[in-house]
Amino acid sequence: MVQKVCFITIGATAAFDQLLEATLSREFLHALASLEYTNLLLQYGKNGQKILERLNLSIGPGKINRHGIEIIGFDFNTKGLAQEMWCTKAAKDRAEGVVISHAGSGSILDALRIRVPLIVVPNASLLDNHQVELAEELSKQGYVVHGHLDNLPAALSESEVHRKKLKSWPPNNRGADPTGRGLAGVMDEEMGFYD
Repeated sequence: MVQKVCFITIGATAAFDQLLEATLSREFLHALASLEYTNLLLQYGKNGQKILERLNLSIGPGKINRHGIEIIGFDFNTKGLAQEMWCTKAAKDRAEGVVISHAGSGSILDALRIRVPLIVVPNASLLDNHQVELAEELSKQGYVVHGHLDNLPAALSESEVHRKKLKSWPPNNRGADPTGRGLAGVMDEEMGFYD
C-alpha cells in the first residue's frame, strides 16, 4: 500500500496545543482520509503527549475511529526534523504529502527546501507575534498556504491545489546574490527589507 504522510510540527520553543488539537479533530482526520492520507506524524513538544493520550482515550486505539489514519507522535528530535519532513516527499512506496507547521522561520525554511506543500499556521498566543506577518507574506508570494486553526480542512484542500504550482526555494529574483549576504539577503529581499 502506498503511504501518504501529513507531518505536523509545533516547533521547539513554544507550546502550540491548539494546533495539535485541531489536527487531531474528527473533521481534520476525515479531511486527511478524503485526500487519501494514510499517516499523521506529530512533533508535539513537551506537553503534547497528553493531548494525544486524550485522543486515545476518547476514540480508542487503532485506525477504525481515526478514519483509517495511523497516528504517531514524538516530543522533539534533537537531530532536527529533516528526516520527518522528508517522510512527506514522494518516493517509491509513498505519495507526496504535506507539512503543517507553526509559523517559525526555521521550520518554514526547512520545509521549503524539500519542496512539498506547506501549510503555515501562526501561533496567535505569542507576544510580539511575527508569525502572522510571515505566514501572510509567504502565502501572498505563493510559497505556502496560510492555515487557520478554525479551518484546517480547507487549508489541507488548498494545499492539494498548491502542490501543482510549488515554487522553488530560495527564490532567484536577480541572478547571483549581489549583497553577498546569502540566505539572509534573500530573506530580506523577499520580505521587502532593503538596505
